[in-house]
Amino acid sequence: MLIPSLIVAAAVAIILFASFRVFREYERGVVFLLGRFWRVKGPGLRLIIPFIQQAVKIDLRVITLDVPSQDVISKDNVTVKVNAVLYYRVMDPERAVIHVEDFNAATSQLAQTTLRSVLGKHDLDQMLSERDKLNADIQEILDDQTNAWGIKVANVEIKHVDLDESMIRAIARQAEAERNRRAKVIHAEGEYQASQQLLSAANVLAENPQAIQLRYLQTLSDISVDNASTIVFPVPMEMMKSLGPGGLQTGGAPFNVAPGAAANPAGADG
Repeated sequence: MLIPSLIVAAAVAIILFASFRVFREYERGVVFLLGRFWRVKGPGLRLIIPFIQQAVKIDLRVITLDVPSQDVISKDNVTVKVNAVLYYRVMDPERAVIHVEDFNAATSQLAQTTLRSVLGKHDLDQMLSERDKLNADIQEILDDQTNAWGIKVANVEIKHVDLDESMIRAIARQAEAERNRRAKVIHAEGEYQASQQLLSAANVLAENPQAIQLRYLQTLSDISVDNASTIVFPVPMEMMKSLGPGGLQTGGAPFNVAPGAAANPAGADG
């Protein structure tokens, strides 16, 4: 009688020990009573009656899902490989267990198909420059479809957009051509602004004749500091006339007599 009693006591102790489950703060237990949903039990020490109740443990923390690289054909017929990362969490443990067999696998497959579908509607330039908008579009679609599973998609981030070598070279040539275009536009704008300033200066000089004389004198002062042996400097006729009536003789250049030389107007022999 002692041995059977010990066996029964040990069996009862084992059953009692197995009846208690500990759920952490970030875990919930979806409890089924004879196969039917009963309730969701929170964190702490909980009693689960063996053979009558079954509990499925669900983690409520944010799950990081790496979406495998997908072959995407863009709107402008460029084939690229795109991978992404998905952040989501279970908001309703009951629906996550009852409405879908494996919510992790289902979310992964849905993310792959949605990634190909959304990116296929955009050009390659948009994939490279508008990632924030594409991330928001993918996140909105996934969040709407996984809501029935009790899952909240917090964020989607496109990690890499891989191109083949020929496309990389084409993009490099396009970027170089764009830089050359901008350089030519900037140079043309500089020439236009310079011409406007020259036109304004010409108008000022035309309205004030004395200003051009001051400009010539300033130029002479600037070139006098150079060590050039010969300086060719154009002088306008108006400026020479303003120097006096004898400043310029019509029909030839003025004749300068060397100092100390005697003039012989008659041309007689000395």
